[in-house]
Amino acid sequence: MLSITPVDGLIDAPRRIVVSGLVPDELVVLSARTRRTGGAFWDSQATFMADAQGVVELTRDAPVGGDYAEVSSMGLLWGQHPSDAAGLEVFADDVMQPLTTSLTAETVNGRRAEGEFVQRFAAQGVARREIRDDGLVGTLFTPVEPGPHPVVMVLNGSSGGINEARGALFASHGYQAFALGYFKAPGLSPYITETPLEYFETGLHWVRRELQPRDNFVAVSGQSRGGELALLLGATFPDLVSAVIAYVPGAMVHGAQGAGDPARGGWQGATWTRGGVALPHLWQNNSAVHWHPWAGDAPPSRHHSVFFEGMKDRALADRARIPVEQIAAPVLLISGRDDRAWPSSLYSRMVVSALHRQKHPFLVRHLDFDDAGHAINLPFVPTTQLSRAHPVSNVPFTTGGTPSGNARADLGSWRGVLAFLHEITGR
Repeated sequence: MLSITPVDGLIDAPRRIVVSGLVPDELVVLSARTRRTGGAFWDSQATFMADAQGVVELTRDAPVGGDYAEVSSMGLLWGQHPSDAAGLEVFADDVMQPLTTSLTAETVNGRRAEGEFVQRFAAQGVARREIRDDGLVGTLFTPVEPGPHPVVMVLNGSSGGINEARGALFASHGYQAFALGYFKAPGLSPYITETPLEYFETGLHWVRRELQPRDNFVAVSGQSRGGELALLLGATFPDLVSAVIAYVPGAMVHGAQGAGDPARGGWQGATWTRGGVALPHLWQNNSAVHWHPWAGDAPPSRHHSVFFEGMKDRALADRARIPVEQIAAPVLLISGRDDRAWPSSLYSRMVVSALHRQKHPFLVRHLDFDDAGHAINLPFVPTTQLSRAHPVSNVPFTTGGTPSGNARADLGSWRGVLAFLHEITGR
């Protein structure tokens, strides 16, 4: 017998998977298959030995071989690999539809049991609405419970697009979520180069006017370049930002890097502007940088070495630093100590240090994860793709961490975000 509990739930809900009716010490192979973006299948397999009662329970038992090697109730999910190299995204094409995983348990003598479970981004009753107002391009997710609700603005990183998966999950936990695209989304530039901060100012005003947030609370959450942006928005528009959630962020403004427009400076082009003027950034005639990963040079295993080079130009690094002391709100920073894309752990510590020096009167929390890299994601999704080509520049890079460490960071960071929001909103 193969038992899965719960069979249907949100993507952040762990499952209890039990195989019973085995012979004591019998080997059983558990296989998991999930259809993800573009119809691509992701697969995993692990072999277990039954206990004296003929039972295998994944919350208790480590596999004796397979795609992961520790006690983990969801190791068959985060240990998955794509069966088709063309499909590397781990979510569903439509976040309003669940991901379905098929499980198979098979013994060496051919006895077999099957089951499946679904993971939902959007809880029953969560509403999705595309927003194309005031030049904004995004998607609004609204909880099923009557409002008003605290609001979270969700920003993607240098892959661009609209982070609907995170927005849907925020709404499933009672927050109205506005997932806002700012490049590589319908009607917007395909590049991050020269993105005006006024666009986000418009978005923050739109949220307050149209959504009427509970207690006027609007948090900004961003990942990677979106984490840099979340800190920058909190510092630039302190009256409009009620909290900052910065995943693997930068502590200073960087050039356009891998998402830059080749016709407008490429990786050295300006990323953000205000009043039509480019903000100073770390690659702006930097006297210390001698290696250019986004220009096609063969990358080492750690992209972040160029960022350490860049910070040696102290005058430029000081000009490019985000003035986080101007943030008038609680701040949550999330980083991986083995981030090989850029040094998010160091950057987060720099932010914490700057806020503490200024005696920041609001909550400051830093979640820094061992063996985790740059790609900290939602819980219980595959974490095995540690190297990939950048989706804009196609330049290869390594995100870092281990599959196991990244899986722990996925779960720990998401629980930390919900706890942080609960603490400061009281919901």
